[in-house]
Parts: sequence; structure tokens; C-alpha cells
Amino acid sequence: MERKIYTARLSKKILLSESAQCFHLRFAVEGQSAFDFLAGQFISMIATDSHGKQQTRAYSLASASRGNQFDLCVNRVEGGFFSNMLADLNLGETIQFHGPHGLFTLPSPLTDTIMIATGTGIAPMRGFVEHLFPPTQPDRSEGRSLWLVYGTRYETEIYYQDFFKKMAAEHPNFHYLPTLSRSQESWKGLRGYVQDYVRSVLTEHASRNGLTTASASQQLHAYICGLNNMVSANRELLKEMGLDKKQIHFERYD
Repeated sequence: MERKIYTARLSKKILLSESAQCFHLRFAVEGQSAFDFLAGQFISMIATDSHGKQQTRAYSLASASRGNQFDLCVNRVEGGFFSNMLADLNLGETIQFHGPHGLFTLPSPLTDTIMIATGTGIAPMRGFVEHLFPPTQPDRSEGRSLWLVYGTRYETEIYYQDFFKKMAAEHPNFHYLPTLSRSQESWKGLRGYVQDYVRSVLTEHASRNGLTTASASQQLHAYICGLNNMVSANRELLKEMGLDKKQIHFERYD
């Protein structure tokens, strides 16, 4: 089956981190009044490199479906063709893609959910939170308990912090836990790796509901996105804590 190729025009560009050279990019799909997708899905960008070879690279969508627009979260990678090309795009320039693709999506009906991310793995989690708490529509979270455990190295690399803090302040069932692995002394928040806090989140959730950790885990879904070692460590931890592999959803990008 031939895939439909779309053209997207860059309409907004924000530097999220100078040190990490991470950008928030917003695109509008040309010739479309709507570009529908499920939060957590990805698109595949297409471009021709300097050797005339067509390159394709998948990027998680960093937003919920919104008219004909979508967002990406991209950081430069040394020697990376696509990451540098996207980071260098100017407003008004275009790129081709196909999609949406992927099954990294929320269940229906929604369950209690823990989201675990590092680095630009935050992209689909932003999409989930935008979908669950839309600014001009009713809350879609169904009162479920939701956690986002987000790990990165330095405070300058906490992407979308203001957005997630705002959502946590406005929605008591959403809990935002950023943690730094190489924090400076001035950092007042959590320190360490994401898996250090996943266990405590699930244990406290079970205790609060008068359940064993294994019983509480049977009613929960987990979403993990980041580098392979982090994904593997958290998959093992979650299985150890009673989650079935069908409850553990993951995307890795190395």
C-alpha cells in the first residue's frame, strides 16, 4: 500500500535548551484542514542528504491532535543528518513526511497511568498530557491517577517544565516528578534516576488505596520513552512490581 506523503511548513520554533541545542518545532500540514492522530504516535520525516540518498527518520509527536498542526521536540546530534537539518530549519521552510504511525497510545477506557521519560523522550508524554487536559475542552483524564517521572542530567535540560507544572497545579490527579542525575547544589528538587522514583510512586499508590503493590499494579499502565538502557531498566522494575508485559508500553530511540 502506497503511503501518502504530506508537506509540513515550519510555523514556530523555540530553543528549549541552549546547552543541549534542543528545539520545539511546530508545523502546519499544507493542503489539509486537519491532520488527525492519536497522542503518542509518531511521523516519519523524509529528506535527501548531500549524497543524493533519501533518508527517513521517525519522530514522536510532541502534541495532541490540533487542527492541521503538530509539534516535535528535536535536539542536535553530532553528525546526525536529520537532527541538524530540522534544528537549522527557518520559519516558512518545508519538509515531507508520512504518518501518523505507532501503537504507543493511551488505553480506552483510561487506567491509572505512570509515564516515564528521559531527554527528548518527553515528546509523546507532552502529547498525552495535552490530550488529557485540553485547554478549551472538558478534562479527559476520567479522574485517574497520572504520574510523569521525567529524568535528565541538568536543570537546563528539563523540557516543557512550565507546561507540566501548570498542568499539575490545575489538575490534582496529575503528578509531575522531574529528577536530575547531575544536579547542581542549588537544585531543590529530586535527584537521581527515574527508576529511583518509579518504585516509590507505585508503592505509595498501593498504600494509599489499601492494596498490595501487586494488586495495585494490575490496574495500571506504564509508558516509557527514552534511551535503551533506561527503558530496559524500567521494564524490568515494572515487571518485578507486578505489571504484566501487556501493561508496559515503550518506545526507544537509540
